[in-house]
Amino acid sequence: MKLNDLVNHSSEWLKGSGPNSDIVISSRIRLARNLDKIPFPHWANKKQSEGVLNAITEAAGKVDYLKSTATFNLADLDSVDKQFLIERHLMSYEHGQRANHKAVIIDNEEILAIMINEEDHIRMQVMQSGFNLFEAWNIIDKIDDCLAKELNFAFLADWGYLTACPTNTGTGMRGSAMLHLPALVMTTQISRVLAAISKLSFTTRGLYGEGTQATGNFFQVSNQVSLGHSEGDIIENINGLIRRIIEQESQAREMMLSRNRAVLEDRINRSFGILKSAHIITSQETIELLSMVRLGCDLGMIKDLDRRTINELFIITQPAHLQKIENKKLSSQERDVKRAELIRSRLKI
Repeated sequence: MKLNDLVNHSSEWLKGSGPNSDIVISSRIRLARNLDKIPFPHWANKKQSEGVLNAITEAAGKVDYLKSTATFNLADLDSVDKQFLIERHLMSYEHGQRANHKAVIIDNEEILAIMINEEDHIRMQVMQSGFNLFEAWNIIDKIDDCLAKELNFAFLADWGYLTACPTNTGTGMRGSAMLHLPALVMTTQISRVLAAISKLSFTTRGLYGEGTQATGNFFQVSNQVSLGHSEGDIIENINGLIRRIIEQESQAREMMLSRNRAVLEDRINRSFGILKSAHIITSQETIELLSMVRLGCDLGMIKDLDRRTINELFIITQPAHLQKIENKKLSSQERDVKRAELIRSRLKI
């Protein structure tokens, strides 16, 4: 698999299927691991970092679950390639900085991604479409067990897995769900919901994770602390919180339909109309309009348009994707023109 092969490939988590996929875009389990007796990446010297990269890639090659994967060394990628991987949620923005002795391992279906030498020596994630955290955990747990047979992870009986950030120490697990909450935003209930999430020791981020703001009514909810909790406890706690948010979003949608249906239909159809006819459109406006169209699709107000198509448009209209599709660098205005053209072609109904 080559990086450019991903341009026309649809990620597993974008399928728009799975439990509660009208509200939960995707579920993700991430594990942080470090090699024993080697400094964390931020403190490791060049020789140590290179040794970590070689050890992990060699170990991955021995794991049956990782046979259908490709390894991309970040030093071999240009800025557009790295941004492309970030837009596909296959690596973090931080991982793309200071690219020497870093890599990312990706499987053919983009279910699994393993970042090497990010904040920790290993940051592996599994993503599933819809509300499916336990399935994601079952997959990543098997891969983690296999890697543990090949690598000696930093672990203490009293503390668990040792990580660069103290909040990850213990299981090294972060579970998260990407939620689409337009009704809670439109009914101004979202501030109350976010405040309650914070009080429960969970954190909320935007579409691209840590350091990003919520946009397009997307919110990524994850646990903040790993230490003192088992993997099962963490998943159960996240599941319980997500179920309550799903219920609140569903109730908000029902309330809007019963009280302001005409206003809601007008906003959805205006958004759809702009997307189908615009010849220049920014990334930010695209995300906001697609959010309303997705809501319209989920509520049955827009016919003959599937959720998967909308989900894919959120990703392929991002700057690096547009440049990969065109196979050349584009100016901001050129991207806005190409984005509008791509949207019109996908939304022909």
